[in-house]
Amino acid sequence: MKIISWNCNMAFRKKYDSILAYKPDILVVPECENLDRYSNLSSLFESGHKQWIGENQSKGLGVFSSSQYKLSVHEMYNPEFKYILPMRVEGLTKFILFAIWAMNDRVNPFRRYIAQIWLALKYYDSLLDESTIICGDFNSNVIWDNESPKRAGTHTDVVNYLKEKGIKSTYHVFNGEEQGKETQPTLYMYRKKDKPYHIDYCFASENLLARINGVDIGSYEEWSGLSDHSPISVTFE
Repeated sequence: MKIISWNCNMAFRKKYDSILAYKPDILVVPECENLDRYSNLSSLFESGHKQWIGENQSKGLGVFSSSQYKLSVHEMYNPEFKYILPMRVEGLTKFILFAIWAMNDRVNPFRRYIAQIWLALKYYDSLLDESTIICGDFNSNVIWDNESPKRAGTHTDVVNYLKEKGIKSTYHVFNGEEQGKETQPTLYMYRKKDKPYHIDYCFASENLLARINGVDIGSYEEWSGLSDHSPISVTFE
C-alpha cells in the first residue's frame, strides 16, 4: 500500500497526472479544488473513492483512493476541526485515516496551525487506539514551538502525545532523524530553494510502522514548477 500526501498549491485538475504517475493507493491533497470543477477525472478516481471538504471552492481538502480501498467519513467527524478529517479505510488493509490540512486562525491565534491538530487529536483520542495513519500538511515543525502568540499545543506536544499512543512519524522512523533536524524539506517557501522547511508528515501506528518499505520526498527540481510543496510518499508491505 502506498499513501501519498501532496499540497498541490491549488488547480489540482491541471496537475493530478503528475502525482498519479507514482500510483498511490491513498492520496491526500490539501489545497484541492472542489471535485465538481473537474470535467474529467483519471481512471484512479473513477474506479476508486473520493472525498472533499471545504468552504473555498478553489481550495479545500481532497482524499482519493484506488479501487482496492473504500473511503468513508467517520461518524465522529467534528466540523469544528474542519480540515482534520477522520475516515474509515477498508480494503486490503483496514485503518483510520486522518487527512490533515492545518490552517491559520486569524480570529483565534490560540487555535492556529498545530494547535488545531492538538485539539482535534484530544477530541478523537479513542480513535487513536485503532490502527491509524495521520497524513497531510501540518504547517508545523519543532523549530516553531516557542513562536508567539502562544498556541493550545506545540509540535512537540503533538509528537509526544502520539508517541504515547504508539504512533510515530514514518519519515523520522525510516530515516533515523530527529524532529526539527530533518535533512529533506517538504516545503520551499515561495518556491525558493533557499527557503526549505519540513512541514508535511505521515504518522502511523506501530503495527503499520513495522511494515514500512520506503519513505520518499519529492525533489525541488521535479515539483517546484507545480507547487511550493513536495509530496511525501510512504509504502507499506
